[in-house]
Amino acid sequence: MKIYSYVVRYDDGVAPNPFWGYCTLAICKPDIRRAAEKGDWVIGTGSVENVGNNKLIYAMKVTDKMLLEDYASDKRFSRKIPVDKKGIKSLGDNIYYKDENGIVRQRAPSAHSDDDRENSKHRKRDLSGIYVLISRAGNFYYFGKKAIKIPDKFLCLVKKGPKHKCDFPESKISAFVRWIQKKKPGIYGHPYGYSKNIKGCNKENARALRPKPKHCGK
Repeated sequence: MKIYSYVVRYDDGVAPNPFWGYCTLAICKPDIRRAAEKGDWVIGTGSVENVGNNKLIYAMKVTDKMLLEDYASDKRFSRKIPVDKKGIKSLGDNIYYKDENGIVRQRAPSAHSDDDRENSKHRKRDLSGIYVLISRAGNFYYFGKKAIKIPDKFLCLVKKGPKHKCDFPESKISAFVRWIQKKKPGIYGHPYGYSKNIKGCNKENARALRPKPKHCGK
């Protein structure tokens, strides 16, 4: 078991995407998406551009790993397809698919497109990750704007600057997992970069924020 730690520079609800009962990492961080395996943990910490340093934005245990093209066609993640320019549905990370000619396309508009056109720079980086990391409800802790302070004994897990870090001793990994699993899994707060029109407490947002009970503990 490994822990992959990195700084979440922009916590906007897209990467990671903790909505609709699954926490997923489908875009950005291609190195982590290629390397992490089922049973590993991914943790994202704060930056000066959001909640501040040495705070935990999220922690997810990888329960599934699949190719981007399979993610696109899996009905479990259809709600993560962006279908609107605003609101929670605009934050979907299911933005790559194969067209009728077998060519991978980027959905537009989406978080990584240029309005209604594909963004080649984002496309190249995202697709280099190949895989999507998935954490089923009951296996992830998303704090977002309510990020919690990381205890001093775990500050060695915090990555400073770009890229990621994963060379931690087993004793420290086990201790961190025991610590985080004492908390109730789920979503504790909105993403730091949530826009005002998304914060509205409507039925659609409530359904998206609520994990699916049938998957709890699996």
